[in-house]
Amino acid sequence: MDMLTSFLLGIGLWFLIRFVLMGFYTVNQSERAVKTRFGRADRLGPSTLEDPIAQCLRPEERERYIYPQVRVIPPGGPYFKMPWETIHKVSVATMTVNMALDLEDPAANGNGTYLEAVTKDQLNTGLTGQIRYRVSDRNLYAFIFGTKQPFVHVMAYFVSVLRQRIANFQAKTSTDPALNIPGTEMIGVSINDLRKNLRDLNEYMEQECRSAEARYGVVFDASLITGIDPPAEVESALAAINTAHNQVSSDISLAQAHADQKIEQSKRAVEIETLRAEAEMEPLRAQATELMETYKAGPDVLAAYLRNVRLSLYERAQQVFLEVSR
Repeated sequence: MDMLTSFLLGIGLWFLIRFVLMGFYTVNQSERAVKTRFGRADRLGPSTLEDPIAQCLRPEERERYIYPQVRVIPPGGPYFKMPWETIHKVSVATMTVNMALDLEDPAANGNGTYLEAVTKDQLNTGLTGQIRYRVSDRNLYAFIFGTKQPFVHVMAYFVSVLRQRIANFQAKTSTDPALNIPGTEMIGVSINDLRKNLRDLNEYMEQECRSAEARYGVVFDASLITGIDPPAEVESALAAINTAHNQVSSDISLAQAHADQKIEQSKRAVEIETLRAEAEMEPLRAQATELMETYKAGPDVLAAYLRNVRLSLYERAQQVFLEVSR
């Protein structure tokens, strides 16, 4: 009887420790938790398609990434769970990782030091930079239950979008018509364009990766591409191209300045000649006005005016030739 009592007491003690005392748990400040009962998550009513995070999904993706919204256990505690319940905790702290890191093969991408991509002119280039991300507490179902290795999928998605952008990147054409002359469209090289437009490239990546929250439950806070390094064998060629491009730009600027100066001088010359012609025409206009007023006074007055003008001309003339009628 004593052995049976001891056995039952041991069973009861084990049950108390295993299912009662160990049923209490806490959630840290940088964590969120989801509870499952017999493997099924504690769900809420709507799906993630009714959440604003789904607005970044394309129409053809909305049917593919439908996840239930689950009840998120906030930081705090102690909480209690039943023996048939399981708690899944995830960290929502912001993490920073090298964009060249391959989680499945650490030796890839030069041991995680640079990411290879092919430009539109078929050159391999190395990209360096960082990605800042965090787990979204608005789509924990996709992160915990949607994929087996969510970070692997997220990194692969980011790399595929980046490589696609690098392969199709084209710099914006200049708004200055003087710089868009025939033959200069081949001066630019894609690596040079990428280097000059790093900010646009980073903004494009942030825009395209906004759907990752609805896809995988991961939010890209920022992507910072810090370096674009071409292969060593084309570095000297790129330097020569840059030098030629700078020389062409300098020549175009000098020609434009010279043409602007000539145009300005021509405008000034036209203005001067116009003012001079107007100055010469002003006495003629005054004289014409005077003759009109004289004519209105009568024909005899106009004849007398012409006689006086003729006499003044005779006084200044050295020789006078008169026509005599026969």
